[in-house]
Amino acid sequence: MTRLNKGALDGIVVLDLTRVLAGPFSAMMLADLGAEVIKIEVPQKGDDSRAFGPFKNGESSYYMNLNRNKKGMTLNLKSEEGLGIFRELVKKADIVIENFRPGTMEKLGLGYEDLKTINPKIVYGCVSGFGHYGPYKERAGYDIISQAMGGLMSTTGWPGGEPTRTGTAMGDILAGLSVTIGILAALNSRNQTGKGQKVDVALVDSVVASLEIINQIYLIEGRIPEKIGNRYESTYPYDSFKSSDGSLVIACGNDKLWKLLCQVMGTPEYAVDVRYDNNAKRVQRHAEVKKIVEKWTSEIKTDEIIETLLEVGIPCGPINTIEQVVNDPHIAVAREMFVDIEHPVAGKLKITGSHLKLSETKTSIEMPAPLLGQHNEEILRDYLAYDKEKVDQLKEQGIL
Repeated sequence: MTRLNKGALDGIVVLDLTRVLAGPFSAMMLADLGAEVIKIEVPQKGDDSRAFGPFKNGESSYYMNLNRNKKGMTLNLKSEEGLGIFRELVKKADIVIENFRPGTMEKLGLGYEDLKTINPKIVYGCVSGFGHYGPYKERAGYDIISQAMGGLMSTTGWPGGEPTRTGTAMGDILAGLSVTIGILAALNSRNQTGKGQKVDVALVDSVVASLEIINQIYLIEGRIPEKIGNRYESTYPYDSFKSSDGSLVIACGNDKLWKLLCQVMGTPEYAVDVRYDNNAKRVQRHAEVKKIVEKWTSEIKTDEIIETLLEVGIPCGPINTIEQVVNDPHIAVAREMFVDIEHPVAGKLKITGSHLKLSETKTSIEMPAPLLGQHNEEILRDYLAYDKEKVDQLKEQGIL
């Protein structure tokens, strides 16, 4: 199937050897941006996430959401012929992306140093738990390990509570975003120099990079950041607050917004009170400020508070459930963050849309995730000029 809309990465060919989340998320973004992404899976079994729920008509929604817009082929890389086919495909590709444990591709003779001799222009993106060098490089890496070792869990949760993993696989997602940025930078460099390069991204590094002010608190003050609930370390009131029917978030990021909030609450005296008249003082006395704000919010319904605050320009918002997100007119409809797609087995289903909005070369979701080996014949015909008889023979031999 040919894409109807040419995206920003039209003409770029990606060989996607990744599985589960971090790597597939990156390759998915490249596909949404218009690249031709060939997802290569183990024959018979495929990506591990094909067995992850939830399921629709026996097909994994986990897999279908992360692998849309990709063409799928199977290839046995433990066979000499399979390795040969992959090397031939590398000659025609721009990007290879994998998320095996460091050393795996090298043992197969498919590491970056091997592939760049076949195609010096190849951009080689790799995602792993701890990166391709350093004392921990051979350790297995999973999202929860990255959140724990990267410091994120130690600062997530409520004072006195247990360290908490975020509600989604944030380490995987951060690494997927990071390797995509690195790959696109390497592509730009290649366009200038004619040479590809290796993009080495670790889950743990990605988590550490995301902690911004948390790291600086220790580096500058020598204080070990702790769990502080929903508030922010550097500004206040920037927190969740109880209403009469639930709770909401209010984000007063500067003194002007604090003064506005005081006026709305009917307590203008707090705006000039020497205990709270600048941000640093409010951060120091955050518990007192929270009581002041909640004295007002706790007597009013969430929707009414939000309407009142937005009217005067104070940033705030509801704490949405996923049901509310999926049905939100701005997020779900106007911003197209949930889209319908037709899958040959699962049928019609809704998946998460692309968060990347380009004005000229719009992202689009045109193809459902592939069935296992669905495009074997098409890919081998178009890229290596194999005929159907040759493809059938490879399948019989267990190569595909």
